[in-house]
Amino acid sequence: MRLRLLRGEVEQFGKIGRVVETIRFGASPAAQLSYILEADGEAEQINTFFADNQITVLVPEKAARNWVESDEVSLRSEQPIENGDAENILKILIEKDFVCLDRKDDPDNSDAFPHPTGKCG
Repeated sequence: MRLRLLRGEVEQFGKIGRVVETIRFGASPAAQLSYILEADGEAEQINTFFADNQITVLVPEKAARNWVESDEVSLRSEQPIENGDAENILKILIEKDFVCLDRKDDPDNSDAFPHPTGKCG
């Protein structure tokens, strides 16, 4: 799972410790998917939970603060997921979203972080 946050979202995460986004697939409330990214003082590692069309990602408060206040680009974690008889690994990546120089008309570019390599990625 990969979350890419624009500058405004990273600032909000730093100020209130929470970002919520919803993707709508139709008019019905059931036809949407939301995610919540939340700094958690009790969390020891990044954890993800899914219920009622909502993904909640909890980040340890100290790691969240360090990420917001630094040039650190991403937070990474792996979470074991039990699936019947097998165990899978959910890879979690939370990133600061960079300007895409290949698509200058991308509306997100105005709130994206300057890209350190000058390339879209």
